Amino acid sequence: MADVQTTLVLIKPDGVQRSLAGEIITRLERRGLKLVGMKLIQIDEALANRHYEAHVGKPFFPGLVQFITSSPVVALAVQGKNSIEVVRQTMGATDPKSADSGTVRGDLGLDIGRNLVHGSDSPEAAAHELSLFFGSGEIIDWERSIDGWITE
Repeated sequence: MADVQTTLVLIKPDGVQRSLAGEIITRLERRGLKLVGMKLIQIDEALANRHYEAHVGKPFFPGLVQFITSSPVVALAVQGKNSIEVVRQTMGATDPKSADSGTVRGDLGLDIGRNLVHGSDSPEAAAHELSLFFGSGEIIDWERSIDGWITE
């Protein structure tokens, strides 16, 4: 299948605390995306610093680290045709007030600081972020019998 990508999705602490992980995963699977890695983890400060390294020095950086380390997250490796774009469409705009109805953030979020999910924004970011959250052998290459019914 052409254009198959694997990308990172994090269900952030607010999504886990609000018991929305199942609904978020369901929305991704209903789009036709395949889970190839999944785990519940507690992000420590070192991992948070690596994940948010592009924001070091910005005024909001300490709050990002504090929030992402405040409670467990669900880390997902999601695969499918154009999965980076599909995940980002499914999540909706970063600010839930601007997110379209029908998206995760548009339907379930209220605040930009508590926007439920993170998704990689490029193939390069996906490769880097997946390496932060998944080790060797933790992303599983498997065939799904319905894939031929989802995309050409």
